[in-house]
Amino acid sequence: MEKLSDKDMKRLSGIKSLRLFFIEEGITPEKALRVVKYEERLKKLQEELIKLQHWVVTNNEKLVILFEGRDAAGKGGAIRRITQHLNPREFRVVALPKPTSEEKGQWYFQRYINQLPKEGEIVFFDRSWYNRAVVEPVNGFCTEDEYVTFMDQVNDFERMIIESGIRLIKFYFSISKDEQIRRFEEIKQSPVKKWKFSPVDERAIELWDSYTEYKEKMFLKTDTDLAPWKVIKANRKSKARINAIGHILETIPYDFKDKEVLQHIGVE
Repeated sequence: MEKLSDKDMKRLSGIKSLRLFFIEEGITPEKALRVVKYEERLKKLQEELIKLQHWVVTNNEKLVILFEGRDAAGKGGAIRRITQHLNPREFRVVALPKPTSEEKGQWYFQRYINQLPKEGEIVFFDRSWYNRAVVEPVNGFCTEDEYVTFMDQVNDFERMIIESGIRLIKFYFSISKDEQIRRFEEIKQSPVKKWKFSPVDERAIELWDSYTEYKEKMFLKTDTDLAPWKVIKANRKSKARINAIGHILETIPYDFKDKEVLQHIGVE
C-alpha cells in the first residue's frame, strides 16, 4: 500500500472506517478508504440534488429521469441514492407492473402519460416505455407489429413531451455478462433479495445476445440530439451512482450550482 496522506489517515481513523473493519470480513485499508471517499462524494452530490429539487419546485419545472439497462444493472440502487434526501412530496418513483387488460387496449404510451410530472415535480422511471424497445420483443411479450409501431412513434412522443415543457434525461446502465451472472448468484443466495429474481431474470443470460441486438437498435433509433442517451458503465455500483448523479447535476441548470463539487465527480 502506498504511503497515505494525513487526510487519508484521518479518514481511516474515523468512525465510518473503523465500523467497516468490524463488520466486513477481510476488508483492507485500501477498500475502506475507497468506501469512505465514495460516501463523502455521495453526500456532497446529494446536497446538490436538494438544491436541484428546490429549483424544480420554485420554478414549476417538470423533470423526468428514465433508468434503463439489463436486469441487475443497479438501476434501483442508483434511484435510491439519488432520492435518499429529497423531499418525498415532490418526487415519485414509477415502476409500473404488467399492463392490465384495459391498458393493453389503450395506446401504448397512455399508461406512461398518466405518470408524467405535474409542475414542480421530478419523476423517476425504474424502467419506462423503453420496455417495448428491448425487454418485450426479446421475451415475446409484444408482437413484431407492436414493436415496429413503438419504434416509429417513440421519438415523436419524446419530442412532444419535451416541447410541452418536460425536461427528459435517459440513462442506460451497462454491465458485462460476467457481472450480471455474479449479481444474479448473489441475489439468489440472499434471503432478503431472492424475491427479486424473476422468470425474466432467469432467461437473461441465455438471451444475452438478443438483448444486445435490440439494445443496439434502440440506441441507433432513439439516441437523438433532442433526447440523447447517457450510458453509465455500471460494473462498479459506487462509480455508476456517482456518475449518474453528476450527469443530472450537470444537465439541469439549477440555481447556486457548486461547480467545484462537480469538477470532482469521479470515484477511484
